[in-house]
Amino acid sequence: MKIIVYSSKKAGSTIYDINSFNECNNKPDLELLFLEIPLDHTTFALAAGYDAVCIFVNDICNAEVLEGLAKLGVKYIALRCAGYNNVDLFAAKSLGIQVVRVPAYSPEAVAEFAVGMIMTIVRKYHKSYTRVREGNFLLDGLLGFNLKGKTIGIIGTGRIGLLTGKILSRGFESNVIAYDLYHNAQAAEYGITYTHTLEELLGKSDIVSLHCPLLPGTRYMINEKTLAQMKKGAYLVNTSRGSLIDTTALIGALKSGHLGAVGLDVYEKESAYFFADGSSKIIYDDNFARLLSFYNVFMTGHQAFLTVEALKNIAETTIDNLELLANNQPCANITEA
Repeated sequence: MKIIVYSSKKAGSTIYDINSFNECNNKPDLELLFLEIPLDHTTFALAAGYDAVCIFVNDICNAEVLEGLAKLGVKYIALRCAGYNNVDLFAAKSLGIQVVRVPAYSPEAVAEFAVGMIMTIVRKYHKSYTRVREGNFLLDGLLGFNLKGKTIGIIGTGRIGLLTGKILSRGFESNVIAYDLYHNAQAAEYGITYTHTLEELLGKSDIVSLHCPLLPGTRYMINEKTLAQMKKGAYLVNTSRGSLIDTTALIGALKSGHLGAVGLDVYEKESAYFFADGSSKIIYDDNFARLLSFYNVFMTGHQAFLTVEALKNIAETTIDNLELLANNQPCANITEA
């Protein structure tokens, strides 16, 4: 099987994409070509002669791209991530293209990052780091609060949400509540209590952390209405998908002072900026530029997944998925509409 890998990165000696795949690929029948460019309607033609396309979170794999890939003879799409919102699964099915993903590469990586982001916006590590580097040792503006006893709401209790809640409940002695249409049987064991409604969770929480997949029912679940249901001064963290939040509504809540602070590892239009060096370029997205200007917004560039363990698991699972497909064997990670 010949596989073309879009949006691949190599960071020196760090195990990152190209390095991790090369280290984990012990399958002689899998031939990998790495490209740093993303997959979209202008680049899919590069997949001519390949059996499979391997993509990441911000690659575009809509109906137009899939139709183009199908005409080139591509039979498989391998996502090296858990989310699949960037793939038109209905179009893939109609074209006979099988889609596989990595459902759980390292829930610990994202959960630990989410807790770290909470600690950063609460205790203002980022501000104190910059201040001390400039020789300013004043503590003005660095006042935080204890997580012990605070109510933290977890929206989405899959593996990542559950682990985030566990760390906060068992490690910090926070009062962790959760909302999910499907209750996880382990939640009580981890010190997590479900609320009956999303509105109830938002109204009770001092901090809200999002851990949902991006689906039609979850797009813009944090909007003008739900932001208004949050406590005045509450904190919001998103390490899942950017489009869970309506950015225009979020900016409104920040401008009014309704939100105390926000931590974002994702942004709804991040594909134009993330995973690239834009330090010498202009940010044309006015909403994104406005978010970066708020003193109480802390942003990172879709970094939560980035650990040695997670990258190794992503590479191993993706390679195993492709090996099974190449040999026409059942694969548990096939994703269908």
